Amino acid sequence: MQQRPRTDAHRHDLHRHDVRRFAFELPARTASVSRARRLAEERLILWGCAPDIRDTVTLIVSELVTNAVVHTASGHVVCELREGEEQLRIAVRDEGGAADPRIRDCGEEERGRGLVLVEALSSAWGADSTGHGTARVVWAELAHGMGHTC
Repeated sequence: MQQRPRTDAHRHDLHRHDVRRFAFELPARTASVSRARRLAEERLILWGCAPDIRDTVTLIVSELVTNAVVHTASGHVVCELREGEEQLRIAVRDEGGAADPRIRDCGEEERGRGLVLVEALSSAWGADSTGHGTARVVWAELAHGMGHTC
């Protein structure tokens, strides 16, 4: 499966003054995954997001942070939530690894389904190079029409 591209509206929203943004950095350890979920959920509560959107966002945060911890050689990861007029964007920046993020067929395995979930829950997702070695940002977007706005 291929990444779903974002729309041109994404670039427009990032330059608006009414964009809300929250970012945090954590050590790239498995214990940081639950901390990332908590930080994201606490911020979404402050923003007034409905419980169903909070559940979706915290699941995506969990999957993206887990991938950064497990599949890269990162010492830390940075997670950012950005809410604009059109969508809520979740982005996780890592310090890179050998391969780009991809969806894979895992058969009956319980592991390896993170990006399948991200794709199913988001209106768009992808990975962009940061321009610093193999570091990248893996992101997912939730169009406000997919759930409740914050």
